[in-house]
Order: sequence, then C-alpha cells, then structure tokens
Amino acid sequence: MVGIVGYGAYLPRYRIKAEVIARQWGADPEAITRGLQLFEKTVPGQDEDTITISVEAAKNALRRAQIDLKEIGAVYIGSESHPYAVKPSATILIDALGIGPHVHVASYEFACKAGTEAMYVAYSHVKSGEMKYAMGIGSDTSQGAPGDALEYSASAGGAAFIMGKERVVAEILYTHSYTTDTPDFWRREGEDYPRHGGRFTGDPAYFRHIVGAGKALLEKSNMSPKDFRYAVFHMPNGKFPMEVGKRLGFTKEQIETGWLVPWMGNTYSGSSPTGLTAVLDVAKPSDLIFMVSFGSGAGSDGFILRVTDEINNVRDRAPKVRQMLDEKKIYLNYGEYAKFRRKIKLNE
Repeated sequence: MVGIVGYGAYLPRYRIKAEVIARQWGADPEAITRGLQLFEKTVPGQDEDTITISVEAAKNALRRAQIDLKEIGAVYIGSESHPYAVKPSATILIDALGIGPHVHVASYEFACKAGTEAMYVAYSHVKSGEMKYAMGIGSDTSQGAPGDALEYSASAGGAAFIMGKERVVAEILYTHSYTTDTPDFWRREGEDYPRHGGRFTGDPAYFRHIVGAGKALLEKSNMSPKDFRYAVFHMPNGKFPMEVGKRLGFTKEQIETGWLVPWMGNTYSGSSPTGLTAVLDVAKPSDLIFMVSFGSGAGSDGFILRVTDEINNVRDRAPKVRQMLDEKKIYLNYGEYAKFRRKIKLNE
C-alpha cells in the first residue's frame, strides 16, 4: 500500500473581500461575486511567501505523520511564485525543519498544477522503492495585475503531503495525466503579472484537460462517479469546478466539501491540494476520493484515493483547513492589500 501518511495545509490570516476590489475599480460588486462565485480571498502577510507557507504546511503534515525526519528522501515544492529565479525553495525548507542534508530537492513549475506534479513525483519515488518517504508540496502567493479579473481570485496558501508505505491514511489507487501545448495563460521571465490567452481559456484549456484526465482515470479504474464520496477539482473560481464536475457526472454534494474557493480564492498550485486536505479532514475509512488538478500551458493530474482506518488516528494532530479559513481573519482595505502585495512601485 502506497499513499499519504501525513498531510497539512496553511492559509494566511489576512483577507480582502471581492467587493472591496470591485469598488476600487468601479465594477459592480454584486455582479462580480455572483459571476465568479467569489466572496473573499486570502492575502499573504508582508513576511510570507511560497517558502514560509510551504514550511507551515509541511509542519502540519509532519505532526500528522510522526515519522523520523531523516527517513524523508525527497522534498519537492510546486509553485508559480517561487521567491528565487535561481535557488530551490526546498533547500530553505529542509534546513528550517531539520530534514537534510541527505535528501533530494527540486522546485517544480506547471502553473496551477505544480503542486500535484510534486505530489506525483514524491508518490512515484516511494512506489518504486527508491525511498521510504517523500514529500510533495503545492504552495503559492498568486499574482494578479491591478484591475485585472485575476485580482479577484489570486490568493495565497498551500498544502503538503508525505508519501509512504506504512500507516497510510489515504492509499493512492490510480493516477493519470493529460497534457497538451495550449497557450491559455503565461508569464514571461521578468514580468510581474501573468497574461491571458483569451479564446484558449475555458473549454480549450480547463475543461478539456480536466475532462480528459478524469474520463481516462475513470476508464483506467473501471469506476463511475457514483462510486466516490468526494471529488476535488482545480478551483480558479467558484463556477468552474462545479461545472466540470457536472460534465464528468459528479454532484454538487460530492464536490462542496473541498470547494474552498469562494472564501479562499485561487491558491494556484495549492488549490486542489488544499481542497484535498479539507476532504481528508472529514473523510471516513473506505471513502473514495476523486481529484483532478489543472495547470495552464496546459495539463491535469488525476488521482483516485481510498481513505484508511489510520485517518482517525492522525487528523486531529494538526489544525484543519476549515479552521484556518474561518477563524482569526484580518480584513484589509485596498490600500493595505496593495502594500502587502507590493503593487505600489516606488521611484527608488
């Protein structure tokens, strides 16, 4: 049995409401929240970035796993917002947590699916017998240009998963990936904010790839949507995951437990992984979970997981993601938000 032995999430305490952003740019707040099904989003503190978020999520995963740190053979961080263009984020994390130095690390990039990319590689290492434990993390402090539609959703947060073969809390039964060259969204070196590919967004990108990976995963497993207790999809806004779930045959009830986006925003590489942590926080033994990520460029990673009895022993060892989402929130006005996100460029 190979799968998740420890999991954890982290969300910043700071928030900004979608209506505050809408009023700043003269948009209709009600039309924005209704159209995107987004009410507020997380905002990283001035001392938070992809690495600090990854460290906090990894701490929670380690609290649940309770393993020897020196037995972790690899740590991978997937993100669209690594702080350094040349320096792996995980080198800082392993020293902060005391995991190194005999460990393989790497930074992954694939837009919003970089987190599941890290999870897949960590899982593959353990499955092959190359190492006892490996950690995959999806974490981001997402970018959205001032006044752009992305500003309503681009948020911050992350999730970490430790893969192993002993005391597994969620066994990974099947995986499948679906990838094409689709220019729906990109950010070139040196640019502060990403750009949209217009007509490539939506059906040619998000829906095509999630449906492609999802159908192949169902066929490979010989399962149908009704076999699953939960389903998690990438969450760029509130509408897309519900719509793609419907296209694949899943119900709102199967999706809504991991549907964090209306109050969290799009945490990019942390989106579907964080949704998975919300599901694991409440799932019962034998529950089946269907998860498909999406990353622009474009591709999707799909996983089918089965929850084990071990989940009851570990879930209360660390904070649950809904607690982080609902408690001790600090709301920002647009000026504070712009300062926090360094949207104000000083003439220095």
